[in-house]
Amino acid sequence: MGIVLKQSLNNTIITYLGFGIGAINTLFLYTRFLTDEYYGLVGVILSASAVLMPIMAFGVPNTLVKYYSNFKNEKTGDGFLTLMLLLPLFLIIPIVVIAYVANDAIGSFISKENPIVKGYVWHIFLIGMAMAYFEIFYAWAKVYMKSVFGNFMKEVFVRVGIMVLLLLVYLNYISVDDFLMCLVLLYMVRMVIMKIYAYRLRMPKISFNFPSNTKVILEYSALIILGGSAAVVLLEMDKVMINQFVKIENVAYYSVAIFIATVISVPSRSMHQIVYPLTAELLNKKDIKGLKDMYHRSSLTLFIISGIVYLLIILNLEDLYLLLPKEYSNGFFVVFLIGLAKVYDAALGNNNAILYNSDYYRAVLVMGVFLAIITIIFNLWLIPEYGLFGAAIATFISLILYNTIKVIFVKLRFGVLPFTFQMFKVFVLLCVLGVSFYFIPLPFNPIINIGIKSILIIAVYVVFLYKLNVSEDITGVITKYFKK
Repeated sequence: MGIVLKQSLNNTIITYLGFGIGAINTLFLYTRFLTDEYYGLVGVILSASAVLMPIMAFGVPNTLVKYYSNFKNEKTGDGFLTLMLLLPLFLIIPIVVIAYVANDAIGSFISKENPIVKGYVWHIFLIGMAMAYFEIFYAWAKVYMKSVFGNFMKEVFVRVGIMVLLLLVYLNYISVDDFLMCLVLLYMVRMVIMKIYAYRLRMPKISFNFPSNTKVILEYSALIILGGSAAVVLLEMDKVMINQFVKIENVAYYSVAIFIATVISVPSRSMHQIVYPLTAELLNKKDIKGLKDMYHRSSLTLFIISGIVYLLIILNLEDLYLLLPKEYSNGFFVVFLIGLAKVYDAALGNNNAILYNSDYYRAVLVMGVFLAIITIIFNLWLIPEYGLFGAAIATFISLILYNTIKVIFVKLRFGVLPFTFQMFKVFVLLCVLGVSFYFIPLPFNPIINIGIKSILIIAVYVVFLYKLNVSEDITGVITKYFKK
């Protein structure tokens, strides 16, 4: 776990830096420099692009990670990498044609409730394509165990760019339409920079000497499209569907609540950058003992971190909403539900990496598609009835179902669960802390309240973690910094 913990910590710092910048953008700049309508439009464009991304990527990011370690020979490796670069074009080119021919029809469909969306079909397509190839080049770097730079580009670069663009809007140097066009360029530039970095790690030599197992690789990639699409549907489709049923301003309010809840998943995203290729390697070597050890340790570590982040958010949420415009302050229920689902997801450790890199990925992908359909059905039913709360309920139910099915599947196929007695200790500690600090109101300014309460909670939590020694990895980190 040495390389895992080291790169995970670096990625966590970078990702939290990105989320800190994102928090400024989401909670303060967007809400003050753009109207609620245009903020909602940005949310729709980015969510629709994210839904489109796994289709355009053709499953290549996952395929790269899964199969790259099998090609030690440079010649076969070049053929494999060439195949990975060309595959996405087989879907991107037809989508370009469809977007060109049916532009008006697509625009009319997505702007049924909110006409403002109609003129931005190409923005969605171009950002989706840039996201797809960025993920491909990021996976290219990850197979060389170089995840930190890509994580910086993913989490920090775009958010800094958006911050600059929002400030330019505020200073009247650019219009809102210019901002949206620059947003497209920002994602394209990020893709190009990631490409240059990936090529520095290994410059591809175009070779049409494709691997002998190309048919298997293509089948895996095609199925991963379904799996990737299902995962994105579970996370992003709610914003797209809110646009279809209620005023677009609600997408802005929902986006703020979702952003707050998504902070919980930062440690998971950071650790997965390095755990994913290591899990693929363990599966390729059929090292089940090592796989089980990584499963337990990653699950415990992520539950410890995500659990306290969730607690900090919930206990400080009332003060946080006092800092935002009043219209955004009705999202407590959304944050509570989605945050809880994120903690459960984090507590599964490298569950996804095991499933998508194992021989059982087909069954899991089918289940994912089934649950994505259920998510859409729930959204169709609950959003018109309950608005933003309905979207949160639909997403919560879908995520809990999806993750529970994956836990059961890993247990049946590999004979191991992520949950341990040490996790139960952490759960009890979190509950005690939550109940205790919930009844300690502070009478100061919201920012001061958040600061004081957070410091106290973290201090008590760290001391008990150290005393209980629930995790060797976490105790080792605490000991290292206590010594310093």
